[in-house]
Amino acid sequence: MIRVLLVDDHPVVRAGLAGILQAEPDVEVVGEAASATEAVAVARALTPDVILMDLRMPGGDGVTATAGVLTAAPSTRVVVLTTYESDADILRAVEAGAAGYLLKDASRAELVSAIRAAARGETVLAPSVATRLVDRMRRPQPADSLSPREVEVLRLVARGLSNAEIGRELYISEATVKTHLLRSFAKLGVSDRTAAVTTAIAAGHLPTP
Repeated sequence: MIRVLLVDDHPVVRAGLAGILQAEPDVEVVGEAASATEAVAVARALTPDVILMDLRMPGGDGVTATAGVLTAAPSTRVVVLTTYESDADILRAVEAGAAGYLLKDASRAELVSAIRAAARGETVLAPSVATRLVDRMRRPQPADSLSPREVEVLRLVARGLSNAEIGRELYISEATVKTHLLRSFAKLGVSDRTAAVTTAIAAGHLPTP
């Protein structure tokens, strides 16, 4: 069974989601929370497999809650479920470690599929969100604007570490590693890890091996 925690400050939304999920034979709603603070406390107590996380709530937003949840229950996968899809909201959620970002107009099938995918360790993004994220990452920026963390990630890539290994090395989520890599690719004008390392070395951001 995939154990799910519902986090939303609107009781009717939580009830609706619970009603949808209770019909699924492999999904069990194990708890609910109505605020960011409550979400962290309940996640710590229940360690659910997946959390459906609202973005705007009292007591701290869903991004803050996501970061807190992943500290309290590192194995939990957080899928943001919101009506908001601004670039800033999407990036903040991904950087906090969210494994997915869905909009509340998603169909029942899309929602259930996303929960199952997240439980398998996959990243799930609504099509419109994925497009916005990729477009933002591809916007050209000067290579010298690489952040210290982006340089650090590329340095570990050059050592042959995987995203998961880099995350453990830097104490950040694998999703955050992917975000730093995507930003580095966009800034360096490349599309893969090898080219990013090569270009960063040529630009003087990394030492010559």
